[in-house]
Amino acid sequence: MQIQDLPYPDPGVPDARSGPRFLVWLGRNQLGGQAKALAWGLLHFMSVSGLPFCVGFAVQAVVDRSGARLGMAGGLIALCGFGIALGDTMLHRAAVTNWITAAARVQQLLARRTALLGSALTRRVAAGEIVAVSTGDVEKIGWFVEAVSRFTAAAVTIVFVCVALVVYQPALGVVVAVGVPVLALAVLPLLPRATRRADFQREKAGHATELASDTVAGLRVLRGIGGEELFLDRYRRASQEVRHAAVRSARMWALISAIQVLLPGLLLIVVVWHGVNLARDGRITVGELVTVYSAVMLLTYPLRHFEEIAMAYSFSRPSAKRAARVLSLERATDGEGSREAVVPAGDLYDPATGLLAPAGRLTAVVCGDPDAAGVLAERLGGHAADSSGLPSALVGGVPLDGLPLDSARSAVLVQDKDPVLLSGTLRELLDVPASGDVSPEEALAAAQCGDVLDALAQGSLDVAEPMDARITERGRSLSGGQRQRLALARSLITDPEVLVLDEPTSAVDSHTEARIADGVRSLRQGRTTVVFTSSPLLLDHADRVVLVHEGEVAAVGVHRELLHSEPRYRAVVTRETEDEAGAHELGRLRELEEIEETA
Repeated sequence: MQIQDLPYPDPGVPDARSGPRFLVWLGRNQLGGQAKALAWGLLHFMSVSGLPFCVGFAVQAVVDRSGARLGMAGGLIALCGFGIALGDTMLHRAAVTNWITAAARVQQLLARRTALLGSALTRRVAAGEIVAVSTGDVEKIGWFVEAVSRFTAAAVTIVFVCVALVVYQPALGVVVAVGVPVLALAVLPLLPRATRRADFQREKAGHATELASDTVAGLRVLRGIGGEELFLDRYRRASQEVRHAAVRSARMWALISAIQVLLPGLLLIVVVWHGVNLARDGRITVGELVTVYSAVMLLTYPLRHFEEIAMAYSFSRPSAKRAARVLSLERATDGEGSREAVVPAGDLYDPATGLLAPAGRLTAVVCGDPDAAGVLAERLGGHAADSSGLPSALVGGVPLDGLPLDSARSAVLVQDKDPVLLSGTLRELLDVPASGDVSPEEALAAAQCGDVLDALAQGSLDVAEPMDARITERGRSLSGGQRQRLALARSLITDPEVLVLDEPTSAVDSHTEARIADGVRSLRQGRTTVVFTSSPLLLDHADRVVLVHEGEVAAVGVHRELLHSEPRYRAVVTRETEDEAGAHELGRLRELEEIEETA
């Protein structure tokens, strides 16, 4: 396991049943790195622990005026020094490798899960929570994974030193052997409270991150309505709650650290007092007293790793729990697929609603509930947000949930009502998997992106052509309509068998919308296109209009027919009130009566 091996060809299938199980799974997948860190940690800690015996041996050699033993002691001290330097260097290298590889594995798993779930992920987990998991949480998880091997080396060293002291000088060694476990376990009663405070701090931090993410995403709207100060005050309060939680958590860890300093000091006092009495009685030599004293002094170093592992676990456990929650989410449909990996063609049909989009036609879908329209659009693409038991959509009679994920997404592309633009150049934005039949120029023209190209060129004076102009994160420098048109152009370039567009022109003016309708109809000629919209301009260009009411197809026709014959359709498209609808219906009845009287 080396850092240069990242990213992993296969990060594995995580055990996401709980946070602790996920941490254990990560540790098992890094046994080689853990073994290296353990070996180098043992070399380092054993070399540190060997110094007291060497010093005691040297002191006794001076007392006995033995030059040979003094020279031997000097050689042993030099050997211990070399072991300390080598072990510390390689331990640090192995620990950092373990940390980075564990964090990278978690990030890779999260990225793959995000790609698998698609837009369904943010419906089940808040966007701010995902950001917090993929940034701060992965570091805490990596910290615990790499700290395990160092803690194990420290624990083995402490046991070895205690046994060695008991054998070397039983009278003092027993005191140390009894006192050290007390030191190691003394903070255990405080750990549950420290863990709870760490969990509370992480919860508050996640809420603040989510609030900040939502605020930044809606900054343009906030400025338009003058709501910056309102949301700024909310974030101030949230950040203050995080600060108070962090201070309370830090106080507990400060208390634990103080205990870890106080108790070893008390043990040292007991050892010195008892050792001096033994030396005065002639039961131990000066060298033995120096050895035991030095050993107790140096034992405080590996003992600090007991505090570190407790802190690492307390902070990583909630982080691992949140990561496991995201990684445990499953796609409602089969990701592997039980059918052959082919891209089907033909009519698009949704058995749940009865919606039929004939192959090669432009079908517009009118749905009075925008949320229901979004759910239906996702189901048409095989990206159902949950496993509600509804039958899968079919393309050419082939269920999408029976296809491998890649094949299903190649067959049907869904562009939701809030598409995301990644940062980079416009050329990179439009560099997506495509059939090759639609060029970027054709897609941009159909989506009426001429003014967008001009705006990008004016904002990037150092580029020769607009395609090399840079788009900021999520396209924040562009207006909502400009972002929407660029996203539409990106979807058109892919040229899928079936393209599903959810409100693709909701943020553009009517003149631009009419030209987009012409452009999409022309460019998608012979391809199946489904547009969820209530815009008369788009509806008038559709070959077929379907009204979906309360989860079922209520009417099918063309725009002008439905506008006169279907009150529910007219209410959605024209936004008329109930009184206006009643007056309209009364007028239509009177017209029919006049026609009958005339006949």
